[in-house]
Amino acid sequence: WEAGREPPPVQQELASAAPHRHPRAPAGAALVVLGLALLIAGGDLFVTAAVDLASAMGVSQAAVGLTIVAVGTSLPELATSVLAAVRGHGNIAIGNVVGSNIFNILGILGVTAAVHPLALGGISWVDLGALLGLAILVGVQIVTGNRLSRVEGAVLLVLFVVYTTWRLGV
Repeated sequence: WEAGREPPPVQQELASAAPHRHPRAPAGAALVVLGLALLIAGGDLFVTAAVDLASAMGVSQAAVGLTIVAVGTSLPELATSVLAAVRGHGNIAIGNVVGSNIFNILGILGVTAAVHPLALGGISWVDLGALLGLAILVGVQIVTGNRLSRVEGAVLLVLFVVYTTWRLGV
């Protein structure tokens, strides 16, 4: 009410500072809903194809989930982390990976288990030990050197290839 009593220049300044409605907001919201629907449909197709692939290759569903599906679902994090690292924002790269994994374990796994109880389903203590061991290794590398070097990154990549090869029985 008080703004209407101000001189025109002040009213113009107030009007320019006020939030504006964006005419494209409904279209943006529709695109978000469409994107979410496509993500759900794509995720369903991806999981179905992975299960079919596992059956056709004679590989357990757990092995495919621990390797192929894990890589496929982590590609957005990989792209974001590589881009952040190339631009010199290593903290963003590490934070992206750590944050994503914390959310996946606590959020996604928690919601999924709340909807339907989960069993390990072929994931062995060796798999869990490898996960824990590598998490500790990376943590120690980051804390002691305050960075992860190219050589350490290459070692982690080789360890991933070795684990994947072993897990898939190649």
